[in-house]
Amino acid sequence: MIDLRLLREDPDRVRASQRARGEDVALVDALLSADERRRSSGVRFDELRSEQKSLGKLIPKASPEERAELLQKAEQLKADVKAAEAAQNDADEETKRLALQLGNLVHPDVPVGGEEDFVVLETHGTIRDFGAEGFEPKDHLELGEALGAIDVERGAKVSGSRFYYLTGVGALLELALVNAAIAQATEAGFIPMLTPALVRPRAMEGTGFLGQAAENVYHLEKDDYYLVGTSEVPLAAYHMDEILDADKLPMRYAGFSPCFRREAGTYGKDTRGIFRVHQFDKVEMFSYVAPEDAENEHKRLLEWEKQWLTGLELPFQVIDVASGDLGSSASRKYDCEAWIPTQGKYRELTSASNCDGFQARRLSVRMRDGKKVQPLATLNGTLCAVPRTIVAILENHQQADGSVRVPEVLRPYLGGREVLEPVAK
Repeated sequence: MIDLRLLREDPDRVRASQRARGEDVALVDALLSADERRRSSGVRFDELRSEQKSLGKLIPKASPEERAELLQKAEQLKADVKAAEAAQNDADEETKRLALQLGNLVHPDVPVGGEEDFVVLETHGTIRDFGAEGFEPKDHLELGEALGAIDVERGAKVSGSRFYYLTGVGALLELALVNAAIAQATEAGFIPMLTPALVRPRAMEGTGFLGQAAENVYHLEKDDYYLVGTSEVPLAAYHMDEILDADKLPMRYAGFSPCFRREAGTYGKDTRGIFRVHQFDKVEMFSYVAPEDAENEHKRLLEWEKQWLTGLELPFQVIDVASGDLGSSASRKYDCEAWIPTQGKYRELTSASNCDGFQARRLSVRMRDGKKVQPLATLNGTLCAVPRTIVAILENHQQADGSVRVPEVLRPYLGGREVLEPVAK
């Protein structure tokens, strides 16, 4: 959640952020009103409690005549204190409820608009001209089936649409990608983590995934657990309710986990193959940093993602995501989109988000710098979302005979294999 002091001092900035997100601006005034009630009811409660304590000291010293009157007043004060406490609790709950609905403040440099209003910041690599090479590119599913790497028919038979099996070299390719991604992250100073896939409601709410993103979250109602859509959730909650020493920051983790997404609202989109699926594995970078270092850390996460995609020899572009497409937790987000030949466009492969103190306040993760204790900043960056990365590799590195060239960075993790060959039917 945002800093309520900032809300009180500069409500117009918060209103502008809500407007840029395309979200309810009236929420700002409702939260301001609730916060004022919370503060005034707190003052009223404190005044009554002070009066009650002072009266309690007078009663033993009072004369019999005065005592009866003071006891009567004490009874009334007791009722007033109880009512004031209830009013304070109600105002606290209302303030918290409204604050949890408010998105993070949008960074002033973020382009305003919806999904298509992003700004291209950089372009890397060369898009292949398959016509000049004398053949028409096949899509990843046709290639994957010929390689004995992808089986969506049996995935659908067992689990329904948007599920799949990775088989043979497909499974080996995933393991190679995960190991290479973890190796890069470890070399950069990230601590490798295998994280839970099931989390309690507070972890999911604290990271901001039970607001506008709730429709894409799987909830196990019987046990009140949530299946994570990214290891960002358990990594953000890892230091929940803790105070970290400032001199130990930054703290960086690279989490590997299965991820689950309902993909609500995407009916008819990317139905072929494994680009958009309900379950996939992912390597996620996560950083805890001092607030003043958040923007620089954001740039560092992006550089590590660019290094990864460059190593995979994929043509890609970097975009500055528009305000209406940020998600509630991010103040700014960069996406790296790889070129997908058969779609003739760039598609998202990685993202890097700066969440400032938004998640830290919700999860009560703070830092101590000398005597000062304050929320720190959290950032996250996808390094390798496996299925989409496989899609990009198969399509961009395919050869005329249906084989696929293996990028050099992956060869040590595939036993030195340089080419993935089609299997006999």
